[in-house]
Amino acid sequence: MRASAGAQTGPVSGPLDTTDAPAQPESGAPAPPVVEVTQGREATVGAMTVRRVLPRRLRRTVGAWCFADHMGPHLVTEQHGVDIGPHPHIGLHTVTWLLDGEILHRDSLGSEQVIRPGQLNLMTAGHGVAHSEEATGSYRGRLHGMQLWVAQPESTRHDPPAFEHHAELPRVSVGSGDGTVIVGSFGDVTSPARSDTPIVGVDGSLSPGASTWPLRADFEHALVVMSGSVAVDGEIVVPGQLAYLGQGRDELTLLATDPSRVLLLGGLPFEEPVLMWWNYVARTREEIGAAAAQWNAGDERFGVVTSPLPRIDSPLPIWRRTT
Repeated sequence: MRASAGAQTGPVSGPLDTTDAPAQPESGAPAPPVVEVTQGREATVGAMTVRRVLPRRLRRTVGAWCFADHMGPHLVTEQHGVDIGPHPHIGLHTVTWLLDGEILHRDSLGSEQVIRPGQLNLMTAGHGVAHSEEATGSYRGRLHGMQLWVAQPESTRHDPPAFEHHAELPRVSVGSGDGTVIVGSFGDVTSPARSDTPIVGVDGSLSPGASTWPLRADFEHALVVMSGSVAVDGEIVVPGQLAYLGQGRDELTLLATDPSRVLLLGGLPFEEPVLMWWNYVARTREEIGAAAAQWNAGDERFGVVTSPLPRIDSPLPIWRRTT
């Protein structure tokens, strides 16, 4: 059966509908230094709780970061918990980052990779790819993490798909805490992960007290609190919220009253117009309509994922529906 309009077919990779972002292409509009706290949209998908903090209707992108789902914490079993069957992507990188638990990734490139905390799965969709996200068959316990998308620029978004796994990433010490550089460069430390535009993603573990983080002033930044709470310029940020910090800061001071875990996202403002629908990141409605039709027809564009889970059909784009 085809998923209905706005159906939630899986938290780890989307999907998006007009609740999250308008069905019109838009480019990023950076602001000067601010603390703009927005509430994510909470949804229950199967037995998984997801807090979608990006995109929201008033904040579509942060640099090229265009999607952020905070999933869990939730208890999973060896066979159930993340049961996301094969589905397509175009024009984006998926960035999977876990704080607790394990997920099995399979894709149409033939990749089969278990991801664990502190490791990075990064899949590049380019012209088209499909993947599934599954229980590992061996892990039982708590699952907690982030699924993020990065919009690809015009120069690479039509290229072939790719997948990479990084078992180790560089770490940094900042004030009362330390962090892992997931993507991009932070200070003088650079992640080995691919990035097609200048971006940064840092997972920070904060002890109680103040930490001052160096930032690139030409980047816009945002902060997601994954556990605990953090004060930014006197504004308290808690899980389920995104604090947009604007552009023009060369440092950021965070005050944690309890042990906290935060995700710093940033990048040069993404000036290309972006249209996001379901699991697609594109520029025009025609591109998304063609991708949806090709996926549902089993076109070779997206390849085949070897998975025991059922394939997920693409819903009809909202602009093609009749009342």
